[in-house]
Amino acid sequence: MLIESIRLALSAVWRNALRSLLTMLGVTIGVAAVISMVTLGQGTTAEVGESVASLGSNLLMVRPGQYSQTPGGGGVGVASLETADAEAIARQVDRVRVVAPTDSRSLTVIANNIDFFTTVIGTDNRYLDTREWGVASGRAFEEGEVRAGSSVCIIGAGVVDELFNGLNPLGEPIRLKKMVCRVVGVLEEKGGSAFGANEDDVIIVPLRTLQRRISGNSGVTLIYVAATDEGAITQVKDDVTALMRERRHLSANEDNDFMVMDMRQIASMLDTIMGVLTGLLSAVAGISLLVGGIGIMNIMLASVTERTREIGIRLAIGARESQVLTQFLVEATVLSALGGIIGIALGLGVSAIGASYLKVPFVPDPLVVLLAFGFSGLVGVGFGYFPARNAARLDPIEALRRE
Repeated sequence: MLIESIRLALSAVWRNALRSLLTMLGVTIGVAAVISMVTLGQGTTAEVGESVASLGSNLLMVRPGQYSQTPGGGGVGVASLETADAEAIARQVDRVRVVAPTDSRSLTVIANNIDFFTTVIGTDNRYLDTREWGVASGRAFEEGEVRAGSSVCIIGAGVVDELFNGLNPLGEPIRLKKMVCRVVGVLEEKGGSAFGANEDDVIIVPLRTLQRRISGNSGVTLIYVAATDEGAITQVKDDVTALMRERRHLSANEDNDFMVMDMRQIASMLDTIMGVLTGLLSAVAGISLLVGGIGIMNIMLASVTERTREIGIRLAIGARESQVLTQFLVEATVLSALGGIIGIALGLGVSAIGASYLKVPFVPDPLVVLLAFGFSGLVGVGFGYFPARNAARLDPIEALRRE
């Protein structure tokens, strides 16, 4: 009987193809939206995880303040970090391989009559060491250039593309505000970072150069601390925290006014943010499914009204209420399930295109696809039950009297 009901339902859908297509549209959009949001969210999370892992599992970041979730940012009204903090960490904390103080500014740089808005990082060669980042051509800074705050810079591959259009930039000048620096090296390509920025769009200058000639202050916004190995991270983190509390004269009942983050914390924080965003977007997409269900209920009520005489004849010749109920319930479910199937295909297609555009992995989850399809079927059962029950409870005599 079920197979016969499905056959009748498909026949009814086919007879009113355009109306059925429009009815399924809500479910189709809802399923497609859920699948594309979740798939793109998982792809982005995977990309973020890889980017965080690429920073180094033995890396810590020390930053001032507790407010901002963005590494490199600082809390308002909180004392900044100093170069001396980095030197103290390197000198007093055991199992530390290298420490790099950094400061950064976002500004417009000019070369070859081309303006380019990018990030300028003030640091020294230790920064490249902590990030395990090599120089592809040219050289790193010389000690004398770092101490003197010379007007030299190392640029990322993205800056080369933007300002030099493939030409050799070594020895060429770049204007940073009123300062002109000479390019001495080009960094290896890194690609996108865990925080959404392109790491190749960066210019590195000696820290003293940035402080004296661009930012005008002596503080630093971030200190990178590379432990000797991954197993030392927890101990190094505790020791750095204790040292920073001592240097910032915090009493036992005062909270830290700085943060020491390891890569696991950053990965967890980003995963949480991505999970919340994906959940919110999926919830919004889920509303489309409910709207689609209401559309199915509406069209099924109209269908029952149009087919009242047909229902009356079936009941009059011996059909049971349960059979009529099943027929219309199956018809609503088939309508919703077809919308779900189209939505799955559409959602996967949109996800693949979106992943390619955003340059994140395309990682479809079979469980999400099954859940979306199952939910679309439930929408059909839930919203189709009321019209089906109305059809099953029709009085055969009254139904046959209606035009």
